[in-house]
Amino acid sequence: MPDTQTSPPVRKSKKRQGVTLAQYVQHRNGVPLGAAGSLQNMFYRSLGAGSFAEFWQYWNPIWGYALGRYVYAPLRRILPAALALILTFAISGAVHDAAATLVRRSVAFLFTPWFFLMGVVVIVGQALRIDYSHRSWGGRVAINLTYILSCLLMTLLAF
Repeated sequence: MPDTQTSPPVRKSKKRQGVTLAQYVQHRNGVPLGAAGSLQNMFYRSLGAGSFAEFWQYWNPIWGYALGRYVYAPLRRILPAALALILTFAISGAVHDAAATLVRRSVAFLFTPWFFLMGVVVIVGQALRIDYSHRSWGGRVAINLTYILSCLLMTLLAF
């Protein structure tokens, strides 16, 4: 997902325009694109993130790069950062739903509301300056998984 934790998203999205996918993945995973340990680093860094916004900075950097560049940045030019971020999450969910629909050969509508809700949680966490980086790595994992699974549960209960 797009960078939003440490500075205004508009600056980061403009900065990213000059960054290649390989550079972005190297920055996020600490190893080159496709290198051994890349997946392990992604899981370690994302699950151990000290905020839910930071979790998304490390989760799936290839997809995050594409979303930041081709969805978030254009939306950010016309919308406030929070709304652009939430819509980026929803669009990501819609793409996941489209893929699930193709695989299942029946309409899937789980990811769009689930991802929308996680986008809202990111924005709320930023607004409240929720930071659990002082906790142990295991504690941070538990918190991040709780956010993800709570959003999933709320989505399942609502639909």
